[in-house]
Amino acid sequence: MTAIKFSNDLAERLPSQRGRFKANVCLSKSTWFRVGGPAEVMFWPADLNDLMVFLQNKPDAVPVTVIGIGSNLMVRDGGVPGVVIRLSKVFEEVSICGMEIKAGGGLSNLKLANVARKYEISGFEFLCGIPGTVGGSIRMNAGAYGFEIKDILQRVTALDKKGNLIDLSVSELRYSYRHSDIAKDLIYIGGCFKGSSASTIKITNRMKAIRKERELAQPVKTPTGGSTFVNPPGYKAWELIDAAGCRGLARGGAVVSEKHCNFLINTGSASAADLEGLGEEVRHRVFEDSGIKLDWEIQRIGIGVGINLREPSV
Repeated sequence: MTAIKFSNDLAERLPSQRGRFKANVCLSKSTWFRVGGPAEVMFWPADLNDLMVFLQNKPDAVPVTVIGIGSNLMVRDGGVPGVVIRLSKVFEEVSICGMEIKAGGGLSNLKLANVARKYEISGFEFLCGIPGTVGGSIRMNAGAYGFEIKDILQRVTALDKKGNLIDLSVSELRYSYRHSDIAKDLIYIGGCFKGSSASTIKITNRMKAIRKERELAQPVKTPTGGSTFVNPPGYKAWELIDAAGCRGLARGGAVVSEKHCNFLINTGSASAADLEGLGEEVRHRVFEDSGIKLDWEIQRIGIGVGINLREPSV
């Protein structure tokens, strides 16, 4: 699959920053699926002020996309127009006050869970089983093993599309299952979380159990993403997919995992079109079998190339 190659014109029209710009950056290596085209321009801001100034001064028509470690992301083969922002290590700062932890949006969930364990703060253990960053988890109310971000989150700091810094309480985010009912273009800079006291041994044992359960149930050693589809109310997506006969279903280099059929796998030669097309075929078959329409949990961005989506009809 040949990706679109963007010109360098956009990079030349962007405001000067202290951070780093680079045109036509391959994004396939930045996602767990290992597929996708380039970012038209990638931007690594030097710090929060640098990011604010960029948003305040960039041309209004230039789209902005923020990515984390790419665990729940599918970049389409045509690449991502505009500016793709990758938060640097300066956005991974952590501070502790009692049972509260303030964590930057670029920090990985695993690192946050380990910080909580070090300071004997319980409630964060489930994060060791959710690949991704704090910012991404805040955006989608990430959850697993009976817990969600909203259970420990107190407040968040974010930037709007104009670079204005805003502070929101967890209630203002209006969370529901894997969803936040708030502006989709917010960039989550960090959050304040609160847990409860527990011994390091107790926290460690819980994290070990979560990691073991995840390794047994999920295809963690293959190029994949997180759960592909959201669990519909009252159902488990994998059970619906299995009942529709989709376990092991393949398209090009993409296949539905035999181990956990709510995961798509890149066998090594898949394109994003293979993966997305396979996902849509699964949605179609599940709807035909059960009348239930699955919603994507994997975030898909960019320009589709060579894909014929087979959407379920309602």
